[in-house]
Amino acid sequence: MNCKDLAGTAGILPAGSLKQPKGWHCRGYKPHFDSPELLQFITFRLSDSMPAGLIEAWKQKLKLKPKQERETELRSRILKYIDLGHGQCFLKDDRVAELVEEALLHRDGEHYRLRAWVIRPNHVHALIEVMPGRQLHEIIHSWKSFTASMANRLLGRVGPFWYREYDDRFIRNVQHYENVVACIHHNPVKVRCCEQPHHRRWSSAWRLNGRFVEKLSEPAGRMPAVPD
Repeated sequence: MNCKDLAGTAGILPAGSLKQPKGWHCRGYKPHFDSPELLQFITFRLSDSMPAGLIEAWKQKLKLKPKQERETELRSRILKYIDLGHGQCFLKDDRVAELVEEALLHRDGEHYRLRAWVIRPNHVHALIEVMPGRQLHEIIHSWKSFTASMANRLLGRVGPFWYREYDDRFIRNVQHYENVVACIHHNPVKVRCCEQPHHRRWSSAWRLNGRFVEKLSEPAGRMPAVPD
């Protein structure tokens, strides 16, 4: 399963939301879609996981391509690059990885439903369902602000910990959901960090001890009705 195939499209806002979602909005080099009750595939990474200016250089090389093709190719390049494990990879430290996993699980079932996740040396993949009245950017901000402060304290360092941006793609249908779960769980295997998904300690596959296919293959909650 290749993460570059997981590009999504915008869905329909659910009626009766407790808090008005922000809809399409721009936070740097790409737009984000933020709506309650939608399943979202999230990737966020450490601040030193990519050299400054590399994304802009790629954007210049891709600028003549059609918009959708350009965005898909850019996302693919970023995911491939961070999979190589550049930077200081602070998440290799089990203390830091545990801290991040605890942050992901802390509001699970309250602000969101955490469907699948994996913590890699320099980035995190997660699949969540945002609960009514909550906004995606607020959830991610809470994860990043708390863990950045605590991780810097653990590591005896100062300065930025996470890269300010994150990547989010909303889930189109059941097949897309299953593809994303497979991508998340097999990500460490793909880059030869482990032989089986459940061998990766900081992941939902490990917590389910290899039973993740049965447990996570069926999405809970309402799937957005999006045409192919």
